[in-house]
Amino acid sequence: MQTDFLAIGDIVTEPFIRLKDARVHCNINDESCEICMRWGDKIPYDYDVPMYAVGNASNAAVAAARLGLGAALRAYIGDDLPGKMCLDKLTEEKVDTSFMVTEAGKQTNHHYVLWYEAERTILVKHEAFTYTVPESAPPAWVYLSSLADNSLPYHVALAAWLKEHPDTKLAFQPGTFQMKLGKDALKDIYAHTEVFVCNKAEAERILEVEPTLGHSSATGEADDKKKLLTSLQALGPKIVVITDDRKGAYAADTAGHFYYIPMYPDVREPKERTGAGDAFASTVVAALALGKPLEEALLWGPINSMSVVQEVGAQQGLLTRAQLEQYLTDAPANYKLESL
Repeated sequence: MQTDFLAIGDIVTEPFIRLKDARVHCNINDESCEICMRWGDKIPYDYDVPMYAVGNASNAAVAAARLGLGAALRAYIGDDLPGKMCLDKLTEEKVDTSFMVTEAGKQTNHHYVLWYEAERTILVKHEAFTYTVPESAPPAWVYLSSLADNSLPYHVALAAWLKEHPDTKLAFQPGTFQMKLGKDALKDIYAHTEVFVCNKAEAERILEVEPTLGHSSATGEADDKKKLLTSLQALGPKIVVITDDRKGAYAADTAGHFYYIPMYPDVREPKERTGAGDAFASTVVAALALGKPLEEALLWGPINSMSVVQEVGAQQGLLTRAQLEQYLTDAPANYKLESL
């Protein structure tokens, strides 16, 4: 099997726990919200839904496979039942598992998703696996995402491998611990990145700048995004894409062009928003891997995000290429790429 798209990152199992007895408290600008439940009490929940073979990189591999690429995943599991369930799920999704590593004596990563209304809060815990760079023929694309906090040496080794294989393009969608490591520690990863994708809050965290609360004018909003995009490009990535929740997404390319793409309109009220960012990022990269220009790839991303939030979890709503292209054909007239 030709590897067009090798995703690298942690794989997890996640039970989704549907809460019914909780409250959400937000500050005046709705920029920071907290989920609240009674302290020291027994709190009933509606139901739970088990999810296997999820996590940023796994979600990306499944998205790429459904869109028709030869997709593989490099991730680590324990020699336990959840690990086997993850492998079975990847096989079912036609993701190549030959790069997967089972580490004896370790447990497969297990997270918990607290699902309330259409949003979720995830309790995360990453096992400390012994990461090594896969020995294989270089794929066309490597898609790097969330790894544990002991993974700095792995990133150093990956950067060295990328330097030895300049024809392999790197897409980087950083996870929590990668952002915590800081841009200086990962400077060689940034330097080798072809496509970098994150959300607005993550961009501000990576760049260590104060959050912007938005502007009354579209010009001010666009200027803020251009500043974030160019600052991230200065770290090394050629193409940078920043999502901004329901406001849409912004991108900068190597020729100095800036773009804005709105959300694809929801076909119905979102059911649950886990994986919307993963769907967007991986779909844009998959479209590029399929030979699409950036302008078209940016139109693909929001469609898969829209579809994912109509289902529970990050993978159930992922589309095939034919399904996605049909949504693109049926798109409303105002769903178009704009220059900033």
